[in-house]
Amino acid sequence: MTQNTPEQSQLGRVSAYIDQYDASLLFPLPRETKRREIGITGSVPFLGADLWTAFELSWLNPRGKPMVALAQITVPCESTHIVESKSFKLYLNSFNNTRFASADAVRDLIRADVSTAIWHGGPVQASAGVRLVLPEQFNREAVHELDGLSVDRLDVECTQYQPAPELLHAALHEQPVTETLVSHLLKSNCLVTGQPDWGSVQIQYSGPQIDQAGLLQYIVSFRNHNEFHEQCVERIYMDIWQRCKPAKLTVYARYTRRGGLDINPWRSSHPQSPPANVRTARQ
Repeated sequence: MTQNTPEQSQLGRVSAYIDQYDASLLFPLPRETKRREIGITGSVPFLGADLWTAFELSWLNPRGKPMVALAQITVPCESTHIVESKSFKLYLNSFNNTRFASADAVRDLIRADVSTAIWHGGPVQASAGVRLVLPEQFNREAVHELDGLSVDRLDVECTQYQPAPELLHAALHEQPVTETLVSHLLKSNCLVTGQPDWGSVQIQYSGPQIDQAGLLQYIVSFRNHNEFHEQCVERIYMDIWQRCKPAKLTVYARYTRRGGLDINPWRSSHPQSPPANVRTARQ
């Protein structure tokens, strides 16, 4: 099967907004290409998922009345493909003037379509998860920052703005620690358009204590780097895993929304429940 490339997507192009349901608008991109760059071949060495939030979902009920909801979509990291985000927006827009029997019908259709896309037509080995938040539930939606000790408090000099894993250091010969570190200074750019992607990142680990100043400089080093959200988080995970040698590691980033969508990749070395998909203040 021919593999899609980012350059073939609708990113950076003038797009027609189709308002009648069309699943073909979803544009899958293989995970394998960028994973090879960071030394991942075959099965992935982590668990996790990409947690999406769609803030602009609407459709028509059987009488033609518009309905609205938030959609929370969970894409398993073991899937062979991601969905390019602009195509996801165009796909959701195609619901706008389409009639559906119920919110459940919309949820089930999104789950089926996304599941097909992330396996790019192959057997669906793990379905996407989809939850719709309806207007009567909006008031329950929380805003909460990532928990942990902020490394942003450190007054460090930053001179590198492309990923520099050599900035990462850990006390390999001292007693291990367990801690959670966070930064709001993660920034990267879209792989195709160069548009800025702003995020916060949480790093939970057990093992040799990571040098916090070096970690902050490393996070800042993504500032001019062009890569999709999911790829940046996997690069961060692999760099910390290889250079700091933790016994356990979890990396979780929450990126600000673009086009009514936010993407929040989460990767972990060990089985655990996914984090709650709770937005931060910047989202």
